[in-house]
Amino acid sequence: MMLFPISARLHRIRPDRNEWRYYAMSIQPDLFGGAALVRRWGRIGRPGRMQLDLHADEGAAANALAALVRRRLRRGYQPVGQPRD
Repeated sequence: MMLFPISARLHRIRPDRNEWRYYAMSIQPDLFGGAALVRRWGRIGRPGRMQLDLHADEGAAANALAALVRRRLRRGYQPVGQPRD
């Protein structure tokens, strides 16, 4: 992973439990000079759910993204590909 990633895509696949999950996050600028952490999650192949978390700046959003990635990795998710700049 990059030192300060602005996006991450994770998945957790356990066929024995019929579990095919994804979790994707990216940092986007908002209209007021801050940053939004966009989170999408659900079953692979389905639209899933989306949530926006607003932060004061891109650094705070990057810290939140890193914390969420650590939490998801502890829950068994695995990184998919490389994060984009």
